[in-house]
Amino acid sequence: MSTASRRRRRAAAAVVAVATALATATGAAAATSTTTAQQAADDLPEWGEVDSARLVPLQETGDPSERLNIVVMCDGYTAAEQDACAADVERNQNVQWSVEPFRSYRHYVNVYRLDIVSGGSGIRCDPDEEGGPDPDKVTPLRLVFSPGCDDPLARGVVYNNANGQGGGDDAGATPTGRQQHDFYLENYVAPELGIDAGAQNLQTLAVFNSFTYGGIGGTQATTSGGSPQGPLVSLHELGHSLGQMADEYPYSLRPTPGDPHPDREPGSFHHTRMTSQQMTDSQSKWFRWLGEESLSGGTIRAADPDGHESGATRGSDVWRPSEHSIMRWLGFHWDQVGREHMVARLTGQRNAGQMSLPSTPEGEVPRDGVVWVDTTQPRFHELDVTWRVGGPDGRVLDTGGARSLDLAGLDLEPGTVLHVEARDPVGPDGLDWVRNPSTNNTTTDSGYNGPRFVQTRQWTVGEATAPATPPTDPVVAGSPTDRPLAADEVASVQTAHPADRVIEVAWELDGRAVDGTTDRTLDLGSLDLAGGTHELVATVTDPAGGDPQTLTWAVDAVPPTAPRTLSPSLASVASDPDHGVWFDEFDMTLEPTDDPTGYDGDPYVVGEFRLDGDGWFNYFGFPEQEDAPFTFSHSGKVVKSLVYGSLGSGGMSKAAFEQEYDAGDPGGPFVPGFGTHTVEHRAIDPAGNVGEADAFDATVIPGAELECDRTVSGAVAGRLAVRSGTTCLDGATVRGGVSVAAGASLKVVGSTVSGSLSATGAEAVQLFGSTVAGSVSVTGTTADVTVVGSTLRGSVALTGNTQRQANERYSTHEGAYGPVLVGNRISGSLACSGNSAAPRDFGAPNEVTGSASGGCAGL
Repeated sequence: MSTASRRRRRAAAAVVAVATALATATGAAAATSTTTAQQAADDLPEWGEVDSARLVPLQETGDPSERLNIVVMCDGYTAAEQDACAADVERNQNVQWSVEPFRSYRHYVNVYRLDIVSGGSGIRCDPDEEGGPDPDKVTPLRLVFSPGCDDPLARGVVYNNANGQGGGDDAGATPTGRQQHDFYLENYVAPELGIDAGAQNLQTLAVFNSFTYGGIGGTQATTSGGSPQGPLVSLHELGHSLGQMADEYPYSLRPTPGDPHPDREPGSFHHTRMTSQQMTDSQSKWFRWLGEESLSGGTIRAADPDGHESGATRGSDVWRPSEHSIMRWLGFHWDQVGREHMVARLTGQRNAGQMSLPSTPEGEVPRDGVVWVDTTQPRFHELDVTWRVGGPDGRVLDTGGARSLDLAGLDLEPGTVLHVEARDPVGPDGLDWVRNPSTNNTTTDSGYNGPRFVQTRQWTVGEATAPATPPTDPVVAGSPTDRPLAADEVASVQTAHPADRVIEVAWELDGRAVDGTTDRTLDLGSLDLAGGTHELVATVTDPAGGDPQTLTWAVDAVPPTAPRTLSPSLASVASDPDHGVWFDEFDMTLEPTDDPTGYDGDPYVVGEFRLDGDGWFNYFGFPEQEDAPFTFSHSGKVVKSLVYGSLGSGGMSKAAFEQEYDAGDPGGPFVPGFGTHTVEHRAIDPAGNVGEADAFDATVIPGAELECDRTVSGAVAGRLAVRSGTTCLDGATVRGGVSVAAGASLKVVGSTVSGSLSATGAEAVQLFGSTVAGSVSVTGTTADVTVVGSTLRGSVALTGNTQRQANERYSTHEGAYGPVLVGNRISGSLACSGNSAAPRDFGAPNEVTGSASGGCAGL
């Protein structure tokens, strides 16, 4: 199923919601929450009533005390709209799992959805709400667009406090939004998870029922459920609350640039006023990443002439590592500097600072017993587990990375020290995700030698022997079986740990035995699976007896795709039918698609694209438009003071004021993006498979199509004379030639001219995807000569033509252009002289068989 067909329209749901609210709620309860933070647990409303809630596990990968726990809370969804919340949350989470480091470290996170029933649909002060923002709407979590109902650009969505913030006459009202937030955690979440409602490894994300862009960060983040960018808002906010990152955009109030940064080094680890040399000399901040191509666009720099100026809500005098990052513009990924910190915070359970590693309690162990560690398993790489005899510098045992060690066959003397190290190989010699070698675990100094990535355990062999223990249920946990594994995922099993023996694990793929990578894992990527859906079975056996237990997974080895549909072009380049040419802009629709075999239903598939080798960007359609294609244009489209889809300098996303920058301004001057661009696109399925990227070239040229006064189609006998106005040949076949008189204009689209084409003193001549068998002579045109994707079999002469400049900013910075000749095939000679400027091909060369002279020599 396509992405567009999965996105549901809200209108029908809203009608049902209103009917349900009227039928089930009485009095003010239909619009106002009545829950109090002090309400007794035995007095909680029944599920389905206004203010009632239920906790739905979406992903449980381990004990909540050993994981980062994300609780996604629904606000502003009526009883009839709970399915809509579930769909919004699924989209949110699938986008999250497509972005590193969440994609690789998914198993380090538990996720729960807290369904909360609201008496009315939507939240307070939504600037785009039909009928205008409502200052009186009160939802269970008291969410409100800040700074209130009078700001059409309101985007921060906060928990309403007790002083009437956000509009409405509720000064002194209780409970507040934060009290409501805590109430739901204390009554519906903490009892189920077995951790405190204020635990540092508990992250909440309130998803509110709106199509409007908005949200906030912190450990109580918020985001829009229906906005195309909603999942990206929550990722950005997790960058704040989990990654402790600051904003990288150049404003505090969106319409205007922020003040210059003060003359001091920013406290943020990803902002600086140091040059690359100063950063390297002081070995501070991101010096280890300088010069690397950024994952989110450009080259990683510091405060250099070619660096990336502005950030930290300041318009100038501060520099960030990369051109783009999700901390600057929603849609891109984190760059290496941000990812390095995000992965440390994930593996370290936010502030705990420790990679989870349950194990045999340290101390003395029986000389013939079994010692073990349980590693959390990254999805696409193994952890290195190294056992030693004699302490951390002792002799290495050849265990193949086993998670359990049976001492019975080692014949170790009492007093021998056993040591094990579990290491996530994210350093420069491994995945190269973390270049900081520090042994610390602080927010800004978490290194690959520190406890967030390395854990050790140590025991002393004793005199005693291990007591025999009865058979046990051998399986404790494993890779989740409720969804398919990716084709290159590492499947894992966690077993029981009897003191006197090792539980055995055997693997079968499609009914045939395969060897595990370790005694508890199987790297599917090493098997080079054929396309299709496979069945993986782990049989877990207790040697002491009892029935074996099995875990069964579907393995999704079908790569997802993201086929494209482009808006109609003027023509294709003659030598490449997939290379289209457009005036000013074009639309791209992606339909991310995947084989649903093995999935429950038809889950959301993520689409991505990247422009000119820049960072990958999430395909969400277009802002503020439901099911809309993404529009690429020479200078982008402005939506609420932000620019989207710009082909110009500085990337697709900008603040609107940055489009006016000239030389001397940060990142200036802005130059519209006329020319040839390469767009790649791909899909990422719910299993984590990343499909192979497809690509196309697109050329955008300045100008506009002529409007026709008369259109000629079909066969035309003899010569055609254009004496006045604009004549358009559309799908025509002219048996003779065509002449254009002074002041007249001609547009030829998908047509054939058997003879010659001549124009003297015409206003404009345009040819798109057409063929002229004879010679072409265009002289003294006063406004426009544009020839695209056409086949000209005779000689071509362009003399004394004046090309009107369709975009002055482009001409100012890139120079004036003459006749536009783009992607044509010319069999005869090409001569150009006396034109207002040299002809331009805008990066789509012409094939010229004969000689090219004068201003056309470069074409």
